Amino acid sequence: MGSRVAVVWIGLLVIVALVGGGCAYLLVGRHRSTTPEQVAQAYFKAWRNGDLDTMGTLVADPPADFADQHRALSRALGVTAIRLDQGPVVRQGNDGARADFTVTRTLSQGDWSFRSALVLVRRHGDWKVDWSPATLYPGLAAGATWKLQQIQAPASIAVDRAGKPLPGGSTVQAYLPELAGDYGGEEDSTAWAIELLVPGRLKPQQVKVFGRAAGGRLRTTLDGGIQSAADSAVRGAGKPAAIVAVRPSTGEVLAVADTLGGRGAFVGLYPPGSTFKVVTAAALVSGGMSPGSTASCPDSVVTGQRTIRNHDGVKLGTTSLGQAFAQSCNTTFSQLAVEKLGPGKLATQAKLFGFGSTISPGVQAYEGDFPAPQSGAELAEAAIGQGRVQASPLSMALVAGAVADGEWRPPRLLSARLLPNGAASSPHPIPRTLLDALRPMMRAVVTSGTAAAAGMPAGVAGKTGTAEYDNAGHAHAWFIGYQGDFAFAVFVQGGESGPHVAAPLAARFLKAR
Repeated sequence: MGSRVAVVWIGLLVIVALVGGGCAYLLVGRHRSTTPEQVAQAYFKAWRNGDLDTMGTLVADPPADFADQHRALSRALGVTAIRLDQGPVVRQGNDGARADFTVTRTLSQGDWSFRSALVLVRRHGDWKVDWSPATLYPGLAAGATWKLQQIQAPASIAVDRAGKPLPGGSTVQAYLPELAGDYGGEEDSTAWAIELLVPGRLKPQQVKVFGRAAGGRLRTTLDGGIQSAADSAVRGAGKPAAIVAVRPSTGEVLAVADTLGGRGAFVGLYPPGSTFKVVTAAALVSGGMSPGSTASCPDSVVTGQRTIRNHDGVKLGTTSLGQAFAQSCNTTFSQLAVEKLGPGKLATQAKLFGFGSTISPGVQAYEGDFPAPQSGAELAEAAIGQGRVQASPLSMALVAGAVADGEWRPPRLLSARLLPNGAASSPHPIPRTLLDALRPMMRAVVTSGTAAAAGMPAGVAGKTGTAEYDNAGHAHAWFIGYQGDFAFAVFVQGGESGPHVAAPLAARFLKAR
């Protein structure tokens, strides 16, 4: 009897030791956890110890190459040590949470630090890490490869408009090596660069350069304060996101915050959704309509042999063009485009707002694509920014900027004297009749329309967008807008709702800048 009691006490002591010394690991062994804080703690502890097997048990649906993706990065770059500095776990509803963290990898060439986020979800009552390659590096996609490459170092480093270095953890850092390399003066030394080759892109992206000469500085148009506000906003988005801010009167890029990866804010092309209604509205006004013109907004309509439905089942009945714009009636704009515009008139307005233009801000960038609709169905889709219409966050910031200033201008990250002449399309004015209609319509979106509940600061005008990207109805979230001589685009990849996700994110960014 006594020996049996001793066995029981030994078992209890083992359990107490496990709970006291590593509660998270006890939970890991059972594949259960009561809180996201415990999962985050266990995940980071395993990561620090290089325990990829334990990390995998904490991940919801880990890919088959989960461990291989971690090893591939470390082996390609010769990583000798890793440091993880975890921030607090922030709850996002009942079934979501995130923990921002800074990761510092030590290479023989030096340290490489950046910020990322650990996303957590509750699945079947258990908290798990919602892992993607972006957990390793913001915006990283499957199939990307890493390389440590010796290069000729530019003589300058890119700094903000005040001549101050941009923080090493800023998401704009991915844009700076190319800028300094192409415009930073004579090459004066060799250096090592971390390069990321993204599938579908011919040119690798330099994400970190070691051994750069520290003397010269290449002054950009970026504003350090606005950049910090944008960085903070996209890191709090919970999903890959981008914010691009420009000064409409000059075309200067004031901030580029990007967790999409692969410099997606400039070269990524996505359906713009209802933000494209700025262009469609301009075409309708050019054809004789006004914000007060009568329009119909049923919850669904068949036009051009295509069934069009409103997001969230919006139904206004007989209304005005201005109200249909403020409430983002897809049915109104698709039907009017098919019945009143035709593909030629819509294409003309798309070109007016920069689609198809050549832009050369100092690094590779794409304007939007507006392929000529080949049928009524394609025209119905194009009128609401769907189908084959594509835009980058940069290009949609320029659309908002054109309305704000009255002139579309190509963007630039450097002084105009540093950029080659003829490398970009020329500025051109937006007709006054269009501006007089678009400005109050975009203002109504914020005061009484789809962005009214977003908490925007005073004087903001804009347009929400919810852009479907697959047959299952999943959508990206957009908000574009302006406030005085300041225009911007906010994009959340897979954000599902412009009014509920992108617009509040824009409000937080604007209040913080």
